[in-house]
Amino acid sequence: MSTDDRVAVTTGIARLHASPALAGPGRLGLVTNHTGVLPDLRPAAPALLEAGARLVALFGPEHGLHGTAQAGASEAARTDPATGLPVHDTYRCSGARLDALLRDSGVDALVYDLQDVGARFYTYVGTMFDLMLSAARTGVRFVVADRPNPLGGLVSEGPLLEEAWASFVGRAPIPVRHGLTCGELARHLNASIVPEVAGDRAGLTVIEMTGWRRPMDAGATGLPWVAPSPNIPTPATAAVYPGTCLFEGTNLSEGRGTTQPFETVGAPYIDARFAPSLAELALPGVHFRDLRYVPTFHKHAGRPLRGVQLHLTDREAFAPVRTAVAMLAVLRRLYPDDFAWHTVDGGADRTGHRHFIDLLWGSDRLRRTVDAGADPLSLCDPPAPPVHWAGADTLLYD
Repeated sequence: MSTDDRVAVTTGIARLHASPALAGPGRLGLVTNHTGVLPDLRPAAPALLEAGARLVALFGPEHGLHGTAQAGASEAARTDPATGLPVHDTYRCSGARLDALLRDSGVDALVYDLQDVGARFYTYVGTMFDLMLSAARTGVRFVVADRPNPLGGLVSEGPLLEEAWASFVGRAPIPVRHGLTCGELARHLNASIVPEVAGDRAGLTVIEMTGWRRPMDAGATGLPWVAPSPNIPTPATAAVYPGTCLFEGTNLSEGRGTTQPFETVGAPYIDARFAPSLAELALPGVHFRDLRYVPTFHKHAGRPLRGVQLHLTDREAFAPVRTAVAMLAVLRRLYPDDFAWHTVDGGADRTGHRHFIDLLWGSDRLRRTVDAGADPLSLCDPPAPPVHWAGADTLLYD
């Protein structure tokens, strides 16, 4: 059986490679990184040039064009050795500065081709939103070469972000697990918040996939898995990430510095009570294994930790956001003197800091509810189809 026989989905970038005219006229800038590949794993940028696309610049997100940078960083390269094209770093670039970057690049249209993981706080979502705002302000057309949501498109989880807690890990009022493809998300943002912020909609085109259906997760597409960032190595990592990324807002290790980031959480103060207490909750689709580990970098680097590894038993039943919220409540109950929230600069509370968990959750309600000893699961919307929050007009696929 050939590779093509196993591939159920034709991505937007594969369709653009076959028909460069789908991007429209003019000079193109490609927003991409190492995930921007064709189904045979050829990098999209040189392949588009060979196909005759008028590609004149590349734009990289967090982790850089080649995906070598860790969280919170990007690469320093200014020229792509494979194509000779200039590389523009968009990470943490927004507003007037990003507008100037687009104007100076000389592009008439941006083609966005990044593999999302389906969570609001994954920064590729913020990059797309910021670029759409700049495109709307500068008159640059915005083209999304659509890719699958690796979690499928049947379920959304968690509350909408509240405006007061907007940040680069949450730019717009969408759920924690949004359930849309990047093309559908772009349509939703362009019909709602983009005109409110930029004064007008972006000139948006979505190059739709063929063959993708909403029940398909990453494994069902037949497409090769390319780790979207250094700490999302496998589809299993992506499946838990919308929940366990919340542990970035705590003093627990979320598994960075191990071979199983986000599938593993732990801390120096965890003891033998944690895993059995989680098992008693009988959360659907997941088992918890008592685990000891030593991270090689990031939180608690070099220190022996104890915690749990999440083992998924039923991905359709597993609700990552509700699972992580339940874990937070157990931690606060078992370790009230040790468990703590992580703070970041730039807040307005009495300490001069604000809590990172509030930025991830999109409000302070989760933190306050957990601290009060109340049931935080009441804050989680039950898993629901994306149409419930995004509307039928947003959806492109059945």
